[in-house]
Amino acid sequence: MQTDEPGGQWGIPSVEASPLGVKLSHPSQHPNRVNLEPSPLQSSAVDEQFPSAGRGIWARVPDVDWNDWRWQLRNRITSLEALEALMPLTPTERAGVSQAGQHLAMAITPYFFNLINVSDPNCPIRSQVIPRAEEMVTAPWEMADPCGEDEHMPVPGLVHRYPDRVLFLVTDRCAAYCRYCTRSRVVSGAGEQHLHTEFTEAINYIREHTEVRDVLLSGGDPLLFSDERLEQVLSQLRAIKHVEFLRIGTRIPIFLPQRITPELCAMLRKYHPLWMSIHANHPKEATREVREACGRLADAGIPLGNQSVLLRGVNDDAAVMKKLMHKLLMMRVRPYYIYQCDPVKGTHHLRTTVSKGVEIIEALRGHTTGYAVPQYVIDAPGGGGKVPIGPEYVLAHDKQRVIIRNYEGKVFEYPELNDTSTPAKSGSGAPPSPRPLGVEAAVKSCCTTQEGNGHDRQTLD
Repeated sequence: MQTDEPGGQWGIPSVEASPLGVKLSHPSQHPNRVNLEPSPLQSSAVDEQFPSAGRGIWARVPDVDWNDWRWQLRNRITSLEALEALMPLTPTERAGVSQAGQHLAMAITPYFFNLINVSDPNCPIRSQVIPRAEEMVTAPWEMADPCGEDEHMPVPGLVHRYPDRVLFLVTDRCAAYCRYCTRSRVVSGAGEQHLHTEFTEAINYIREHTEVRDVLLSGGDPLLFSDERLEQVLSQLRAIKHVEFLRIGTRIPIFLPQRITPELCAMLRKYHPLWMSIHANHPKEATREVREACGRLADAGIPLGNQSVLLRGVNDDAAVMKKLMHKLLMMRVRPYYIYQCDPVKGTHHLRTTVSKGVEIIEALRGHTTGYAVPQYVIDAPGGGGKVPIGPEYVLAHDKQRVIIRNYEGKVFEYPELNDTSTPAKSGSGAPPSPRPLGVEAAVKSCCTTQEGNGHDRQTLD
């Protein structure tokens, strides 16, 4: 089976994987050792919600190794032999791992492996990183490039799909591989394509296109770069006057919190305004280690947002999603997006219905703080971009009034401003106005009766 090595593109340190993930390294291999022991914090009920991932079979590994992100990479589980030595596999998992090198490599850090319930085939952590045989079956509606990134790539590795921002794919490697990865065609070195980012051309393109004010570094995972390599990219981008802010998309704080060193944070804070989007899908992923890693980033002045993917059997439950959103806020991470799982090849077994996503947003909106309510989006297939999806709160709209409902189902009338003196000019950038929806019919249908529909109409005097 083909396995991943994070040597990848553009200077990521090459590492070796131990067959059983327990190979100890000589201390001389850790020249940049950092003490990641947690700082003393007053114990609280919040702290109790963030248990450590623990050490598992790596209990005897010295702290200096366990807390070194390079050790974690060297000892990832990347083969069927190594995985079966650690846990029993179902037949479909065994078949999936055996064939993973033909689609998307498998790699699991020792830290993240400890979150897997090895006795539960339906463990929500397990299904995110362990391949299954279903991955090798492509449904008729699935695509290699569902977001149409290749069609919007003026320079290899640079996607310019939105007017004022670009996606900069700086590497094709990750610390671990999500089985629903929308870029499985290029990530890990086992997909249909290979990523060959032209760094000089990409940066020149950004420099020449003054409309670009926002650059998102992604991949793969940019935080697999050494501090020095990552700083080379950031410094070149920050030197471009019209680039107003930078973003990094990463799952490293979840898969490999040891990477979030004080040295990394000190380097990143030099390039503000710099934002970071992390990726957690289940409350079990929000451990003490992840909380501390996010704390170091937040203390460095980096605003953090989270992007979850709606996945069958992982987080397609309102209670699970609410718990995740609350834990994110306690980690100083703002819930940003819930993505409908992209129809990428081999992911049909992980996707759930759009109505389930709407149901989850309905269960969050008004029932918890607005900070805990992300935006649910579908990335329109073929390159249409993110389309927000949600419950219908505007029931009807005309020139006189807007009929709306709240989270309780109560219906209200709001007076519309009937001002035609300053009509919006075509091309002014204003979004299209909502279409009239038949107010009287909507009002009538919403009026509560003895056997009503549950909506209480509240009129404005």
